[in-house]
Amino acid sequence: MHAPDRKQVVIVGAGFGGLTTAQSLAKADVDITVVDRRNFHLFQPLLYQVATAGLNPSDIAWPVRSVLRNQANARVLLGAVGAVDTAAREVIINDGRRLPYDYLVLATGATHTYFGHDEWAPIAPGLKRIDDATLIRRRLLLAFERAENTDDAALRRALTTFVIVGGGPTGVEMAGAIAELAQHALAADFRSIDPRDTRIILVEGASRLLGAFPESLSEVARRDLQRMSVDVRLNAQVIGCDAQGVTLQKDRIDAHTIVWAAGVAASPAARWVGCAADRAGRALVGADLSVPGHAEIFVIGDTASVKAADGAPVPGVAPAAKQAGQHVAACIRAETEGKPRPAAFRYRNFGNLATIGRNSAVIHYGRLKLSGRLAWWLWSFAHIYFLIGMRNRTLVAIQWFWNYLSYGRGARLIVGSDTRPPGAP
Repeated sequence: MHAPDRKQVVIVGAGFGGLTTAQSLAKADVDITVVDRRNFHLFQPLLYQVATAGLNPSDIAWPVRSVLRNQANARVLLGAVGAVDTAAREVIINDGRRLPYDYLVLATGATHTYFGHDEWAPIAPGLKRIDDATLIRRRLLLAFERAENTDDAALRRALTTFVIVGGGPTGVEMAGAIAELAQHALAADFRSIDPRDTRIILVEGASRLLGAFPESLSEVARRDLQRMSVDVRLNAQVIGCDAQGVTLQKDRIDAHTIVWAAGVAASPAARWVGCAADRAGRALVGADLSVPGHAEIFVIGDTASVKAADGAPVPGVAPAAKQAGQHVAACIRAETEGKPRPAAFRYRNFGNLATIGRNSAVIHYGRLKLSGRLAWWLWSFAHIYFLIGMRNRTLVAIQWFWNYLSYGRGARLIVGSDTRPPGAP
């Protein structure tokens, strides 16, 4: 039970930012309520591994109640937040429940954006949720099955053509993972088709891949993908997308499986609290991550637009969200103890990482630029470290080690349902 005389902290979102805030307040004289529409914490950077049958969904997710079970001042509520009454200081859940707060932390993350073409969403799913990953996996594996069952050469080619839109880390990692799936794990599974003939096309509107990395590492990624038979198309804008393929400014690609990795939009948290936002919908917060005019409300993670000390935007990555959660917790803890808030939030950049495929990754940290086998091992260790729970870390490490030795993948099961529009293949 929550004590009526203690400050009430409501945290919306159980991602890295929200969970870190809650855990950092474990010894504070406050009561904490964590609200999320899902009952689990998800490690989004490895969703592409679920989408390509490398890992199971349970390998990268963990129940929020289990994470906080030993924290006496924290409780967890399942629910989707639809609004915030800033005057009454209440969070409004869609089922009508109202949660009073003294401090509110919005860590609601982001979703994919189609730049005004939301009708493309059922055709080209993004990769932000477990449901997205299992849907993409279903489409990938079913495409090979349908190709095996047809004698129509044109249809077979379209079925075994996969288009990934967006050349950031998600797009690059997804393209490399599909290539490894087709060239190794599925290579001996079929009789009428050869999965090694699969076409994987990565479409990027800019002049290079991995725009947040130095140009030399972008070139490494492009070269390594091409070595894996991925067709990388730069300066290519998608102007049309339908169930039969994608239309570029100067080309048309017939493909029955399309993955969207081209951009993100923040949750509506900024609108909930009447805060100004950038073009992606991220809340423009103050130096201490609070909402201007509402010092009791903080916005962190992918939901906030924050500048680093050098003026560059703080990236939407797990280390940044965790650091923001620690800072917000320090602010709340200081005020409850009658002390002034800490100095402005300062992001410590631990570098950018992206993997291309087996023994191939790129890392940028300060002046350090690393690629190849060593970068791949460091990328693997970093991602295992950020997983929640020793069970998940152990299982993922064993699975990856086995896949590394055997060139295999996980259980390639076709399950679930599809949201593809009527008439689609």
